[in-house]
Parts: sequence; structure tokens; C-alpha cells
Amino acid sequence: MMNKIAYLGPKGTFTEVAAKAVFLNEELVPFSSIPDCMDGVTTGTVDFAVVPIENAIEGSVNLTLDYLIHNQKLMINGEIVVPIEQHLLIHSNHFSTWTEIEKVYSHPHAIAQCHQFLRSMLPNAKFEYMNSTGAAADFVANHPNERIAAIGNHLAAKQYNLEIAQNNIHDYENNHTRFVILRNEKKIIPETSTLYTGDKTTLMVTLPSDYPGALHHVLSAFAWRKLNLSKIESRPMKTGLGNYFFVIDVEMKIDEVLIPGVIAELEALQCQVTMLGSYPCFSLLKKEHEVKVKT
Repeated sequence: MMNKIAYLGPKGTFTEVAAKAVFLNEELVPFSSIPDCMDGVTTGTVDFAVVPIENAIEGSVNLTLDYLIHNQKLMINGEIVVPIEQHLLIHSNHFSTWTEIEKVYSHPHAIAQCHQFLRSMLPNAKFEYMNSTGAAADFVANHPNERIAAIGNHLAAKQYNLEIAQNNIHDYENNHTRFVILRNEKKIIPETSTLYTGDKTTLMVTLPSDYPGALHHVLSAFAWRKLNLSKIESRPMKTGLGNYFFVIDVEMKIDEVLIPGVIAELEALQCQVTMLGSYPCFSLLKKEHEVKVKT
């Protein structure tokens, strides 16, 4: 039976690229927002959700983290890293006059990733934020008489029959986004041809409010076991100023000794520890990305 995979839509987003890369033969279902993707898993409308969680340039996608922690407590079943190449997309009516564009539409992260280009080449253009790069491309396609452009990828250009006025307008070459694959329980991801890069375990740790040096002791629990942390990030608990939890990525699959030992030690320190997932990680190489987008 074919799985249904939620992704941040509409068609033509980088999230669709990520979902297609991992779920080769499954049914992809676009949703209009990240929370809607997660809600779809909880209600059983879909089997998995693919949502962005971190960009190399703009940092964490806080909406994903916060909704995952506070609203829909789903399990992370996998991760895929996708190279991000942003292009200036316009309707063919304005291909020869793209420097006269008056407004640029895209996701806030995409616009921020192209700040230098926009500042130098379209200094008078106003920015209009959309839920996704795909939604921006769709809007531009449906308003052919307006002097507007979208920032998006090759897939969006093809999907909405737009012209690429300028390629690779992002400010930094090493631009990648991490996407997580979510489900309400642990389940093996169907076989994929995407490059496997290892495993991670993600924990949420809440510190006791009256324990001096608690964060130092938390990190020491990993350090003396020689466990490598690829990321540690604090987020507000939304219970008052100064109250935070920490999301910690450990670069290994959960075992029977080391990570359970960390959890036991942290709980002995009166920390609250929640397992968010132990999962395989994948990466989409640049050449693979171009082939998958253009086909």
C-alpha cells in the first residue's frame, strides 16, 4: 500500500524536492503550512510529514521546532539535507525587463538568503512574504501583467512555466537546508536511493530551575562518554521569561549503553529528558538535486 507524504506546498518547493528524494514511489500531498503538515500526520490523513528544520544560512526554522514540541509531539523518523539554489523567477512577459521588477515574492528565509543580490540588482523592489517559494511562484504565474518576481528553484520554474531571469542569486554557496521526516510512531522509511550519511539521536532536555551549573553537567554527561553533539539549541518553554529547554542532536543511533546512560544521568540531575527520535540521515548531492528537479 502506498504511503501518503505531507510536504510544505504547493508544488515547486524545496520541501517537495526533499520529499521526492526520500520517498521515491509514494504519494506526495502538499499542505499550505508546516503546522498543517504535522496535523495531517496526527489525524491520519497522511503517513509521514517532511518539513524544514534548519537552514545553513538562516538557522533553525523555529516554527517547526516549537510546533513539534508544544503542539504535535511527533517522532523524527529521518533527516535529509538538500542543497539550496535560489533563482529569480519571472513571467515571460517581463523577461527582458526584469531589472524593472517592482515586487519580489517568496518565503522570508529565501528573501533573506538573497539579500545582497536584491540590494544591488533590485534596490527599489519591495518584498512580499509568502508561506513557501512554491506559493510565490504560483502567485507570479497567475499575475502575468504585474511587474513582480518570485525567488524559487528550477522545479518551481518548470511547474509554473516561469522564466529564470537570474540563476543562483543566493548570497552564499554553501547553502543547505535540513528537513526532518515526522510520524506519530517509529517506522522504517521505505527504501531510498538517496545518500545515507549516518544516524542521529535527538533529545529534548529541560533543566531544573534551581540547579546551579546544570547545563555544564548536561554537557559533561555527553563529553565523558565521548559522544559528539552536532547541535545544541535553546528554545523558550513559553512559561515565562528565562525558562528554556534544549534540543540536542547526538551523532549516533541510540544504543543499549551510552545514550540510555546519558538519559539516566540527566534524570538523576532532575532534568526532564524526552526522546524526539533516533533516525537515519540522508543527503541529496548537488548533481542529484539538479537531475531530480529537472525531470
